[in-house]
Amino acid sequence: MSNHQQQANHKKIGVGIIGASPSNPGWAVAAHIPAVQALPDFRLVAVSTSNRESADAAAEAFGVPGFDNYQDLIQHPEVDLVVIAINVQYHYDIALAAIEAGKMVYSEWPLGMSTEQAQDLANRAKEAGVRTFIGLQARYSPAIQHARDLIAQGYIGNVLATTLSGTGLIWEPVTIRKFAYTYDVNAGATMLASAGLHAIDGLNYVLGDYDNVSAKLEVRHPEVQIADDGTTLKVTAPDHMAIIGTLESGVLATTLYRSGTSRDFDLRWEIIGTDGELVITADFNGNMQNTELKLRGGKGEDKTLGEIVIPDPYTEDIKSIPEGPARSSNIGKFYASLAKDLREGTNETPDFAHAVKRHLLYDAIMTASRTGVEQKVN
Repeated sequence: MSNHQQQANHKKIGVGIIGASPSNPGWAVAAHIPAVQALPDFRLVAVSTSNRESADAAAEAFGVPGFDNYQDLIQHPEVDLVVIAINVQYHYDIALAAIEAGKMVYSEWPLGMSTEQAQDLANRAKEAGVRTFIGLQARYSPAIQHARDLIAQGYIGNVLATTLSGTGLIWEPVTIRKFAYTYDVNAGATMLASAGLHAIDGLNYVLGDYDNVSAKLEVRHPEVQIADDGTTLKVTAPDHMAIIGTLESGVLATTLYRSGTSRDFDLRWEIIGTDGELVITADFNGNMQNTELKLRGGKGEDKTLGEIVIPDPYTEDIKSIPEGPARSSNIGKFYASLAKDLREGTNETPDFAHAVKRHLLYDAIMTASRTGVEQKVN
């Protein structure tokens, strides 16, 4: 264990967040910073942005040193945990620098632009004895955690099959320049890589990993118009996808995602058992990892589904977090899990080794779609 990790076990964990510009606020400002500021195990000690002007604005807004490059943030002596909350093409270089500096790393998903990058980072972190965390936070939804426990308790009997359908919000025929890169299959932030794998990771958390997958991914909107300037771009990232596979438990799993939003539920996940069923839904936003989910269920002689109230213990660790993205996106519960791991010496929070598994699953799904041949999942 590095010195920084040992220190983090005995004092508040010093967090440095990369991508915290208040003038162009993104996920770091909306979710990460409020979570860090609200939870007792952490303190925000530094932020970084892409230029001096925004770094100064961030320093003033958050009351901590602001850097205009990630290297200086990583070297800051009070930073124990480096949080990477910017576009995926920068994840590898930043994570590598943090690992080499002996700092713990929390990277947003995907970890890298390829499985090879993810594997290299996981290997280097293991060799260096550095703790890592990957932002696959759907599993921290109270509804998902309660559903998992209900299944383990036998609420629906033996699980037979599951069907998950959702919407990706973007990947429509019109977008803004900020999201244009998501329409490029090589840019690392496709529907499958982001909304799809976040949701599938939640499914796997509840029901177990895949044994095999078949898939079909299609580009149904071949051009996208950039609303900012009226230009158009060719779309190469699939905006509709269908994945069917068998889990290691024998459960048949079907996942469907499409662009845009729905006039009904933006996310509906049904889990069918021999004695009942559970249904998880989101009214708006099909991105399972960052939306509030509702849980319904029925079993035995029940003729309809009824609302299942989430017991208080599932939200006990985030009571200090205010309403907003830090709570609804499950980022707060992710940080709470991270802190518990460091306090107790456990390894429950997804790490870079877990990220490699999900990158391999991404590769298997893409290969299945390209070849039309069912793939064994490693």
